[in-house]
Amino acid sequence: MVLALALPAMAQAGVRPRRIGQLDCNGFSRIQQELRPTADCAGIRGGDGGRQYDNGWFVGHDQPALRFISGRRLSGADVTFTERLGTDPARRPTVRHPGSDVTHWFELSPASWLSMDVCDPASFPGMACTPVSDANAPTASDPGGGAALMQVQFYPPGFAPFIDAASCDDAHWCSALTIDSLECSTSGACNVNCEEPVNFAFIQDNGVPTGPPSPQESDRASMTPNAHTLLINPGDLVAVHMFDARLPGAGRALEISERDLTTHRSGHMIASAANGFMDTSPTDCSGTPFNFQPQYSSAAPGNVLPWGPGPLGVDTGFEIGHFEPCTNVTGPETLRVGSLHDTYWTTCHGPYASRRDNLSLEPSDAPCYPAGDAHGGAGAPDLVAGCDVFLDGAGDLNHDGSSYRADWPTSVFAGRLPGAFAEDQPTSLGHTYPQIQFETDLAATEPACNVATGAGCTLPPPGPGNFYPYWTLSNTPWGCAWEFGNVRYGQTFGTDAQYGAVGPGTLEAFASAIQTNPGCGRLRY
Repeated sequence: MVLALALPAMAQAGVRPRRIGQLDCNGFSRIQQELRPTADCAGIRGGDGGRQYDNGWFVGHDQPALRFISGRRLSGADVTFTERLGTDPARRPTVRHPGSDVTHWFELSPASWLSMDVCDPASFPGMACTPVSDANAPTASDPGGGAALMQVQFYPPGFAPFIDAASCDDAHWCSALTIDSLECSTSGACNVNCEEPVNFAFIQDNGVPTGPPSPQESDRASMTPNAHTLLINPGDLVAVHMFDARLPGAGRALEISERDLTTHRSGHMIASAANGFMDTSPTDCSGTPFNFQPQYSSAAPGNVLPWGPGPLGVDTGFEIGHFEPCTNVTGPETLRVGSLHDTYWTTCHGPYASRRDNLSLEPSDAPCYPAGDAHGGAGAPDLVAGCDVFLDGAGDLNHDGSSYRADWPTSVFAGRLPGAFAEDQPTSLGHTYPQIQFETDLAATEPACNVATGAGCTLPPPGPGNFYPYWTLSNTPWGCAWEFGNVRYGQTFGTDAQYGAVGPGTLEAFASAIQTNPGCGRLRY
């Protein structure tokens, strides 16, 4: 198929959307073609039967996360994470023998992320939002302030180019500031032309976006790293500071500052109107230059994203369920995104290709690419044949890909499997977070799961791999750290049982009870 749409005439008060952009992360806008068809979208709570549909398409995602909770002032608005990024095996990936193949990070997760809720009065529930204020919290009688989800996303090497695959190149991690909004009302009505608009900008050593970040004006340059994009080596120790920055002249906006403590390189990005960030009108999808700021002062238990599946706030997490290895791919089609004309394939062949496909939910694993594909010179050669499982607007809904097999890290050292991230306890103005909560919106991707009662919700999900990754707190060579994957030494919190259950009060996700953060030492450089 050829993906192309035309933009009809519209009466608009703000910045008119271009024909190509990021008005709908899921790719189903009726007036604009999605700039990056493989975008890592945020999950959405609610909709038809507890599941969100975008222009008739199911848009569930799977993002296991670990939430950090504190009632201390500014714990929801000034946060520092320090983490040693994951490493890949020295050998190239293999795809013929599930259970003994060499696996790389890009096969397990297209994005590791750190999150914070930010004010956006134009986003659900469409109410005023006072930045850095706990008064924005939703209650039983008040939907709360208009909110968006900010994520600092880290993208693994090995499956470039970024605009229609997953990686910046074959050797480095890169990162971006992303902000997902929801143009829906409390009645459940959504603007089908811009349901989930996204602001996006790479973290840059000069703080200047590679292209326009806004949903209305983003272009190919916005999704293409340049000479100023901060590239990070696997295994480097990186400090990420998320805070409400004072702008030159007047005003404030969220700033993401990254320091590579291994190479001593640094980068930053400010989500400001001056940098081209915009909120989106739920009426006509036009954009207005906007300074995004943290929504809450504290990371208290009730301070959550009002439309997210699960109690999202100050979290660390992984997008999973978006890759299927192949021995070969067939069914060439053309992807056209402005000046980008790239061939992708629709069908995956090999031992990972399940015959359990639920075609009503997951009609295709596309886009798929053969090993060595350089995408017409737009990217480094792909290290393996495989599918990104993105074009259907959701993910691996039959749970047969790499994410749902026991191919996750078993330690911080890479061997046949990747080396895990080593994540320090986050801090806010020097203070750690006394409580934690495990959560995952896996339930949205399980057709038999009733997200209101928990009936039919299983973890791990049904699938040939019979596995789901989990969090561990353990001693590493660099100190005590959180690891994610299949690490069985240290505190495993019951492995999969750590996620709790789905039911009333869990916001349509698996969510554990809030519990004491065991804490431990600090990562050493």
